[in-house]
Amino acid sequence: MHRPIVVFDFGGQYAHLIANRIRRLGAYSEIVSNDISKEELLQKNPAGIIFSGGPHSVYEENAPLVSKDILEMNIPVLGICYGHQIIAHVLGGIVESSPIHEFGKSEVAIEKNEGIFKNIPQNSIMWMSHGDHVIKVPEGFLVSANTKDCSIAAMSNLEKNIYGIQFHAEVTHSEKGLLLLQNFIAICGVENTWNIGDMIEESIQSIQKKCEGKKVFLLVSGGVDSSVCFALLSKALGKERVFGCMVDHGMMRKNESEEVKTMLCNAGFSDLHIENAQEKFLDSLKGITNPEEKRKIIGNLFLELQAEVSQRMNLSPKEWILGQGTIYPDTIESGGTKHASKIKTHHNRVDAIQQMINAGQIIEPVADLYKDEVREVGRKLGLSENLISRHPFPGPGLGVRVLCTEKEDILENKEYYEQSIQDQYPLCTAKVLPIRSVGVQGDGRSYRHPVVLFFKENTIPKWNTLLSMATNISNTYPQINRVLWGVQGSMSEYSVEPKYMTKDRINTLQQADAIVRQCIQDHSCSHIWQFPVVLAPVLQHEKEAIILRPIESENAMTATAAQLPDDILQSIIHRINSEVPAISSIFYDLTGKPPGTIEWE
Repeated sequence: MHRPIVVFDFGGQYAHLIANRIRRLGAYSEIVSNDISKEELLQKNPAGIIFSGGPHSVYEENAPLVSKDILEMNIPVLGICYGHQIIAHVLGGIVESSPIHEFGKSEVAIEKNEGIFKNIPQNSIMWMSHGDHVIKVPEGFLVSANTKDCSIAAMSNLEKNIYGIQFHAEVTHSEKGLLLLQNFIAICGVENTWNIGDMIEESIQSIQKKCEGKKVFLLVSGGVDSSVCFALLSKALGKERVFGCMVDHGMMRKNESEEVKTMLCNAGFSDLHIENAQEKFLDSLKGITNPEEKRKIIGNLFLELQAEVSQRMNLSPKEWILGQGTIYPDTIESGGTKHASKIKTHHNRVDAIQQMINAGQIIEPVADLYKDEVREVGRKLGLSENLISRHPFPGPGLGVRVLCTEKEDILENKEYYEQSIQDQYPLCTAKVLPIRSVGVQGDGRSYRHPVVLFFKENTIPKWNTLLSMATNISNTYPQINRVLWGVQGSMSEYSVEPKYMTKDRINTLQQADAIVRQCIQDHSCSHIWQFPVVLAPVLQHEKEAIILRPIESENAMTATAAQLPDDILQSIIHRINSEVPAISSIFYDLTGKPPGTIEWE
């Protein structure tokens, strides 16, 4: 009934986000594999085609591509990032590795305000995440935009309505990106043909069909996603067919179990079951330092507990199906699509879960949605704004915020990196930390070192300068994927001793996290979308470090560091110094996503 704009999935982090944006802008969208045939594509009667990004290089052997026939269908085409490079490569242009990789905000100069660039300012901030670039456009194409480091940031063939952009218009950090997508929708002729009400109704019908004759055992975290999932399942099936179980794994934030129980009861889910499994989780994580292994252990334990509770309550597997509040970023970061790179395994995407999904034993009503869509669905279903607007919190809880290590991991030639950064920015002292964290660069996983910048009190740069420094450093030095600002602690070297998941370390982080939550709640910091607080095993005076990670985002696919007013920052520093004796250093994470992920592991 709806002519779709079809999004080709090449394994990029943002394929579903593009589809999300098209739907939110009022047009229907579908995602297809890149190897779809021309005949299959024509059966969908597409109004337009978008080639998404991907972690590959188009010139690599076996890189996912499309046939030239797809570009000769007289249907509007937009290529984004890797998709831009595919258009150039398939039609006879040239793509090469770029000497300067771009991650984060970049100023794009638009050469002509026509086609998809109609009404877009000549100079616009757009979001980059690439290591390759087009150096020659195909015949019939004109260069439409450039940046200081990318001479062909966009190209157009207006006669054939084929466009390529190196930047990510779909992310909210691209200032006029949504206008560019609106222009493409207008070129496709499908404006205002879709809305979120259609999506909710289709979800309800899908749930009813999948759960015919079944009840749902829903694992509830108390976060936005599982709460909306609870409401959607209850609306589709009736409350008597949905059983909610929250596992208290001992790594919740301070007092969070009671907060969640109260909030969900107030929302009408009064029969919520809480399973206390604190000792079981802590015992299973003893001696584990690898972040991937920690995530997999936690995910498998959730499944074991679900089976134990089901057996204890005599819930027949023939009558019950497992429900999860998985959303799309969980899937794509876990490498859950054909060409996607694994960034990190989410607890709801461990192998055992994937096998159950393949066997039809799991239902995930919001699995194709992003956080902003989930929140909108929750509002439409009548959930309170208090519940809908909660800060996202990972299912593994503080299990992925207490960093563990067995030994120092010193960057080779770290003195070179430190000196080079100090030569570039003479007002700072740079220290590369002897640990690593997970990042996402060019749609692929990175596991690299953070650097801390220290400034004397009267030489601290303005906020935008700090963010610019963070972007430039991570773009210039491939072995660094996070840039921190040292707001408390000395400039001397940091040491590392073996540190594991223990009750004492969890308590330390809970104390610091509670201080941060209280401070931002008291000052109504509404611009902060999420505020991870991380315990890092880097020592000075035998005490550890706390990392503050306030971010601004909308859907978790991209993010920028959020600025804390100085009085709030100083209050947080003062209270941690006074109330958390196990901490000596406090770092402020300035890194965007990309190149960092929101969580540290």
